[in-house]
Amino acid sequence: MNVHAARRDQVVIPTAERMREFGASLAALLRPGDLVVLSGPLGAGKTVLAQGIAAGLGVRETVTSPTFVLARVYPQGRIPLVHVDAYRLGGIAEVDDLDLDADADSSVTVVEWGAGLVGGLAPEHLEIAVVRPTAAESGEVRTLRLVPSGPQWARRLRELPPG
Repeated sequence: MNVHAARRDQVVIPTAERMREFGASLAALLRPGDLVVLSGPLGAGKTVLAQGIAAGLGVRETVTSPTFVLARVYPQGRIPLVHVDAYRLGGIAEVDDLDLDADADSSVTVVEWGAGLVGGLAPEHLEIAVVRPTAAESGEVRTLRLVPSGPQWARRLRELPPG
């Protein structure tokens, strides 16, 4: 994976390609019913990370941001992937309208912009905050802050290969 990991809850990613590689490594830990919530500013790399997760799950289609369609389902691969963009959603009621829990038990659900909105879809989930350099800083380096919710995710994160 060639990613520098200072701690298990924080990973430094130097390039977009390494972001995809990290996503693929994370996908090896994913199981049906898992929820991964991605947060971070516009352009931080949330969709790139989702692309890596999809590749690691065996999705062969091109994975793009579901911003305007809100959710895309990729049924092929080791586990089906539901990729959601909650940026345009106004609250939990609108998330409920998407009926994401219908596929939740049999799929991996990755939600961009879902912090505070989708945690109720799974009793345990993983939140990944993508932090990019400020305008005064430069470069592609991103820092991922991994926040497990529940003991299962805390254990699984220890299985991530070191950088």
